[in-house]
Amino acid sequence: MSDSNDNSAAQFGRNETGSNGPIIPKSASEALRPERVPEPPKRSRKARSQVVIFLNFLMTVVVFVVLAAAGAVYYAMHEYEKAGPLQANQNFIVRSGAGIIEIAEGLERNGIVTDGRVFRFVSEAYLDNQTLKAGEYEIKAHASMQEIMELLKSGKSILYAVSLPEGLTVKQMFRKLADDPVLAGDLPTELPAEGSLKPDTYKFTRGTKRAEIVQQMVAAQKALVEQIWDKRDPELPVSSVDEFVTLASIVEKETGRADERPRVASVFINRLEKGMRLQSDPTIIYGIFGGEGKPADRAILKSDLEKETPYNTYIIKGLPPTPIANPGRAALEAVANPSRTPELYFVADGTGGHVFAATLEEHNANVRRWRKLEAEKAAEAAKAAADAATVPEAQ
Repeated sequence: MSDSNDNSAAQFGRNETGSNGPIIPKSASEALRPERVPEPPKRSRKARSQVVIFLNFLMTVVVFVVLAAAGAVYYAMHEYEKAGPLQANQNFIVRSGAGIIEIAEGLERNGIVTDGRVFRFVSEAYLDNQTLKAGEYEIKAHASMQEIMELLKSGKSILYAVSLPEGLTVKQMFRKLADDPVLAGDLPTELPAEGSLKPDTYKFTRGTKRAEIVQQMVAAQKALVEQIWDKRDPELPVSSVDEFVTLASIVEKETGRADERPRVASVFINRLEKGMRLQSDPTIIYGIFGGEGKPADRAILKSDLEKETPYNTYIIKGLPPTPIANPGRAALEAVANPSRTPELYFVADGTGGHVFAATLEEHNANVRRWRKLEAEKAAEAAKAAADAATVPEAQ
């Protein structure tokens, strides 16, 4: 009995924590109250270190920056390679000395690219110390930034042209250069020598200096003349390059037909060899009007043949003192290696060509024939004008 009571007492003498002690009775509300949860263990000193906190923050920032940079690069490359906003082809000028920033801003301002900053930064990566070249470029519709960069890097800008035909004087060529709206700058104040400019078609970019074109023309003519002069017939009755160019300029002005030039040159060379006067009408015109040229509505008068000028080859013997125009290759080659004929005269045939003769009698007959043709043409023109004047106006 006592043992049983002792066991019961021992059993009821343990509190709820499992330790021996007096039994503390609980009310119903206390029994329903939740027990306290144990506090988590305190962080170690190592975990609370400022260095570790900073390193964690830094790693987070690095990851964020890498992700942002990757996103920016993807966006920039996508913008750089996609079709551009242009709806139609458009010209764009890169001025001499312009940098990538100025070019990018200009492209964006003109609506050629959507974002000048993207063009600038990505282009700099592509260029790798190369430069975008000055000039005027045709940007194609919907061209991407990459295509635009490649075009500006290539320097394949728009080329313009000015045509300066054979037979013009220096003043006439200068007038054409001055009137060209694409060229820039002033012409040289001192005119080059007559005959020293090469007739040709010259290509250039917008803004090219007029003086640069003149320099090209002078250099090209000098090289051409020297090349042909070195291959000339050694028996030519001209003693210098200047005389050679002068005679070529007369041939140039006498005929525009390539097949006639060697024959016209032969006539003048035959005359020089015989001591005859050249009697060339273009030399009379140059003596009267100089480099300005004869007005189109001004005929050559009989009195002009008698005007004493250094260029009137009806009066002076031999060649005039300077060329009377700028001869082209064909005229220079014709004089350097002329046809070998006995002919001493030629006159217009009324069809754009000439009739040649070896004797004065033949020449006079050709002149009479030409004058008859001219008279018939004049009569036909007068009749046509009269008929037109008598036709009643349509009601």
